Amino acid sequence: MQLPAGDAQLVQIMDAASAEAARQAGPWLACRPGCTQCCHGAFAINALDAARLRTGMNALHAADPETADAIRKRARSWLDEFGPDFPGNAMTGRLGDSDEDQARFEDFGNDAPCPALNPETGLCDVYEWRPMTCRVFGPPTRMGEGDELGCCELCFIGAAESKIVACEMPVPHELETQLLAETGESGETVVAFALLR
Repeated sequence: MQLPAGDAQLVQIMDAASAEAARQAGPWLACRPGCTQCCHGAFAINALDAARLRTGMNALHAADPETADAIRKRARSWLDEFGPDFPGNAMTGRLGDSDEDQARFEDFGNDAPCPALNPETGLCDVYEWRPMTCRVFGPPTRMGEGDELGCCELCFIGAAESKIVACEMPVPHELETQLLAETGESGETVVAFALLR
């Protein structure tokens, strides 16, 4: 599966929105290099995120094969540990979409560090290619049209609601949906599987 050409625009929009949200938030935004709370626990990623991660792994393998190999080793270890309980197809990495699978996913890998997280530096080794969930975590965002505004529990502690609202990071959901349709895939997976494809 190829990464749609428009993904570069999506990433650029998100990077600019994130930088502006951080500027607006100032010290209310606790996100800093080495803060890894959001890097623990399994979460679903869509096919666009998976394609971006695969593209990133290919680029990383060409530029820094040692780091790429270390990531793959962590991803394999992650799957060795958590794969037997994967609520979906462990061969393809596709998450199941039945009610039972969704319920099982709620408790799946909750405390597991992301295989992209470098345990020595506390930084993401695929930061440039990270999924949208990672890009929107921290500043106040809405995960979908009409959703409530949410932010990391470590951020905006004691801030007035008006301050939180003023720092909202807009998310281009329509562009992401359009690009996801271009992948031709509708299923979801987790980061470990995407890093190994």
